[in-house]
Amino acid sequence: MTTPLVILMLLCSPLLLSYFAGKRGIEMRDRFASYGLGLAFLFFALGHFVATEGMVEMLPPWLPSRYAIVYLTGVFEVMIAAGIFISAYRQVAGQIAIATFLCFFTANIYAAWHSVGLGGHQWGPVYLLIRAPLQLLLIFWTYHFCVKRPVLP
Repeated sequence: MTTPLVILMLLCSPLLLSYFAGKRGIEMRDRFASYGLGLAFLFFALGHFVATEGMVEMLPPWLPSRYAIVYLTGVFEVMIAAGIFISAYRQVAGQIAIATFLCFFTANIYAAWHSVGLGGHQWGPVYLLIRAPLQLLLIFWTYHFCVKRPVLP
């Protein structure tokens, strides 16, 4: 059940590091907060390549080409992370990230309902009491720091 904690750590650590390094101001805050989101997306993508079997279990068995879907969505998440790190693409990457959070949450629901997959889904539907608020936080974070006010160079 450490996955949500790792996600929160990745999300917040660049922001905290920038604060302690003296990088203050709204622009710096937003930039480093978006970097945290980029790190989180790299972490999400890593799971697709390191724990492929668990990711495949999160998809219904009737879905064709589940391994290909897992690998392709991992590449997709790396592309989102790259877009978040490049300020010129941050707003569009943020919009795509929000759509991704909404679409991929269905896999989290399926996995929790069937107690399969990674990161706490084995707990069953009770895991959604943790995952749903985390998903909302990720969407809010993305909107606030990438879509609403993208930091330009």
